[in-house]
Amino acid sequence: MTSKNSDNPLDEHFLQPRNTGVLEDADFTVRVENPVCGDLMDLHVRHGPDGRVDACRFQVYGCPAAIAAGSMLTELVVGKSCEELRALRRDDLLESLGDFPRRQVHAVHLAYDAVEAVCETWKPIKSEPSSSDEP
Repeated sequence: MTSKNSDNPLDEHFLQPRNTGVLEDADFTVRVENPVCGDLMDLHVRHGPDGRVDACRFQVYGCPAAIAAGSMLTELVVGKSCEELRALRRDDLLESLGDFPRRQVHAVHLAYDAVEAVCETWKPIKSEPSSSDEP
């Protein structure tokens, strides 16, 4: 991490993480783990009637970089559809965090793994258009 007076999003999201804790009315919760360092992240997601992420919270047991990555992730996914989540790249999360130490990049991988797990878990709701629907 850099200095506490930095305008770096990494520091900002570590020092004042957003959307922490359990989302009691989540549609689903995923848990991912980094087997090398032992970091764990739970991502709780609720989608609205429009099929977009309505709310997202995270819990992490890990390093400061994992806390920052989880916090930024929640801000990136709210308002997105399942297809938009699938289009999200690891680099999108990495770039959004600013000056990210290379030795801490495992935290971005953990958060991205949570997005992938969400996409695998996501069940379309009635109002979501399906790619198999005919026009």
